[in-house]
Amino acid sequence: MGSIREFSLDLRLFLKAYRWRRIDPVPWSPLRRPVRESRLALVSSAGFVLPGQTPFDTTVRGGDWSFREIDATASAATLRECHRSHAFDHAGIQADPNLGFPVDRVREMAADGRIASVNRRHISIMGSLTATGRFTKETVPQVAGLLRQDEVDIALLVPV
Repeated sequence: MGSIREFSLDLRLFLKAYRWRRIDPVPWSPLRRPVRESRLALVSSAGFVLPGQTPFDTTVRGGDWSFREIDATASAATLRECHRSHAFDHAGIQADPNLGFPVDRVREMAADGRIASVNRRHISIMGSLTATGRFTKETVPQVAGLLRQDEVDIALLVPV
């Protein structure tokens, strides 16, 4: 595990001064069926886009609150990372996108019968949002609506 001392002085000062939000109680929903009978979708904050999709805008103050739909049949190798954070080494997820968007592992779970199916689309968002108002009010309800429409039972959240 890393240490905060590994970050630059600017980042350490930012983290110390940042007003972290606390959500209490944390909203959750119990599974309605066993995992083996469930449809799963990925929701990753790695900031991946597919070829032809508009990259996340790394210049938006407070962070880009939009999302991208990633087709379930897309190859992990085609994903392009657009994450704006300088707080981590991007080399790992650039070399293996499954670290931030484990689509190949999810397909293996379905093939092995550990989940019933993989949803037809997954969701990619930008992590490192410091202004979360529009994300919370606009993006989250839109994404939840899509997953509800697709009758997703499990959303695997992959924070980056």
